[in-house]
Amino acid sequence: MSQIMRGHLAMLLFSALVAGSFSLGSLVANEMAPAALNAVRFAIAAATLGLAAKVTVGLPRGMWQAPWRYGALAVVFATYFILMFEGLKTAPPVSAAAVFTLTPIMSGLAGYILLRQITTRHMALALLIGAIGALWVIFRADLSALLGFGVGKGEVIYFVGCAAHAIYTPLVKKLNRGETALQFSFGVTLACFFVALIWGWGDLVTIDWGALPSIVWVTILYVALAASAATFVLLQFAALRLPAAKVMAYTYLVPSWVLVWEVALGNGVPPVLVLGGVALTIVALLMLLRD
Repeated sequence: MSQIMRGHLAMLLFSALVAGSFSLGSLVANEMAPAALNAVRFAIAAATLGLAAKVTVGLPRGMWQAPWRYGALAVVFATYFILMFEGLKTAPPVSAAAVFTLTPIMSGLAGYILLRQITTRHMALALLIGAIGALWVIFRADLSALLGFGVGKGEVIYFVGCAAHAIYTPLVKKLNRGETALQFSFGVTLACFFVALIWGWGDLVTIDWGALPSIVWVTILYVALAASAATFVLLQFAALRLPAAKVMAYTYLVPSWVLVWEVALGNGVPPVLVLGGVALTIVALLMLLRD
């Protein structure tokens, strides 16, 4: 398998794992402060990645040259995750996932500004189709809501987080200095822990940890191991092999995966008209993969 195909496979798995954080996150978003929850998840993820890196590729001193790189990426990525859980307090999982699919457009713009990566006409058309599908889901197939810009507060909060995520992808390629995906992921995750710790310190010291529902701990472990440690590595791996816009193109699969998660959790599916928007995002993905 070529390096490019490996990058695509990594992002396919990435999209499936990320989708789970939407469905599980919506169940616990109002049970625990987002910054505090993410501080715990980053601590677990950093410990896991650090141990994995130590016993496989090692943690040489050279990877700590210019540590500001990890700090810069951590501010961007921690902001994304914290605002995601803040948005899920009110935004439905499928709607939030649709907001996530707007990331490729922003990522393509950031890729051009930071790396001068060119977006072809074919790719631009695919991104436009994906954006239309995303908006269709976000406004719940309600034309009057679209015309009146009746978007929820949770979706707006999460959109700001997605803008941060879009910047992150091209920054990985710009700031990486030869570290492996595992080494670089550990550095960023460790820095994310400190960012979230500072952000959520006030909540961390006041939480009654023993009173938290079990679903909170299930979600923390999932987002720490599957939606953080694993996806961090997958994203770094793909970002070093694919253009930024193509990496983020796989976000178009997330709403479809969320539907699978929602059905599995017994939450049903949205109206048929809304599913039309999800179908458009899949069309956009297929177009990008052919480019």
